[in-house]
Amino acid sequence: MAADTAHFPANHPPVKFGKVGVLLVNLGTPDGTDYTSMRRYLKEFLMDRRVIEWSRLFWYPILFGIVLNRRPQKVGKAYEEIWNHDLNESYLRTYTRSQAEKMAESFKDLPNVIVDWGMRYGQPSIPSRIQWLKDQGCEKILLFPLYPQFAAATTATVNDKAFETLLKMRWQPALRTVPPYHDDPVYIEALANSVRKHYETLDWEPDLLITSFHGIPQSYFKKGDPYHCQCMKTARLLREKLDLPKDKLMVTFQSRFGPEEWLQPYTDKTVEKLAQDGVKKIAIMNPGFVSDCLETLEEIAGEAGELFLHNGGEKFTHIPCLNDSTDGMWVLEHVVRRELGGWI
Repeated sequence: MAADTAHFPANHPPVKFGKVGVLLVNLGTPDGTDYTSMRRYLKEFLMDRRVIEWSRLFWYPILFGIVLNRRPQKVGKAYEEIWNHDLNESYLRTYTRSQAEKMAESFKDLPNVIVDWGMRYGQPSIPSRIQWLKDQGCEKILLFPLYPQFAAATTATVNDKAFETLLKMRWQPALRTVPPYHDDPVYIEALANSVRKHYETLDWEPDLLITSFHGIPQSYFKKGDPYHCQCMKTARLLREKLDLPKDKLMVTFQSRFGPEEWLQPYTDKTVEKLAQDGVKKIAIMNPGFVSDCLETLEEIAGEAGELFLHNGGEKFTHIPCLNDSTDGMWVLEHVVRRELGGWI
């Protein structure tokens, strides 16, 4: 709504107010696959103390002496394989933007709600979008870290950045954060629907469904991170919804980095051993990812599939993330409308 200018002195600046913002935030994406873009993105990501909790005295020489000199080329090549060349951007950016646009369309019945999107690392940044929403008159903002399961290295760092932004603002909007929704019935049903619909496209039946979640170091788990427990609950509820025996759905963890021990079993080691042990047909999905990205398209649909087939497997399929599908938007809109309670 516009301010009632009749009550303002003649020289009062224009003021926008009365709006409620919804900010969808995903992990982040490089702007391009070239060395400079990749290094800039990796630097911001790997300097985050929530992501790498090692002492800076130990970590920075490794980061600046080795990782940021070698890894940009390797990661850039991986991104190039799954890049959205039509829009010259990562699919994570494509899907996150689309999710925000579709949600904005679905909220047309609430004209005081403004939906926007941002990234924890890279652009558009969380500070820039919070400022933009405030400039549009948003006195209240619902911050939605797009992670069904809570982890300090994902959800918490999004929240950190948002509150860090408020520290620098004189006129702060009220801020709510969306809690994890790993066991929400709507989310579980949407995952189950995605499995059913994908299986209908196959002319064969998988022997095993693997739910591959992004891993975290064991040390983070031992410090009290609830992530592992929430992943296990998601998988259990999904198995029950699909009415599968316990031996027909398996939980694994992917994307380990560095010398530490991470949550196990590891996805790559698991698919390799399954093939060697005689399992012929598997399906893999990534319930912890709201949108397909490097970790799902290149690491799982690509590398894990090749590893399984190379070691004796015969049939492999990757079930896409919910992305901006009807079921995917059903989940996101359900969570947002619930968390906006009392504000709209």
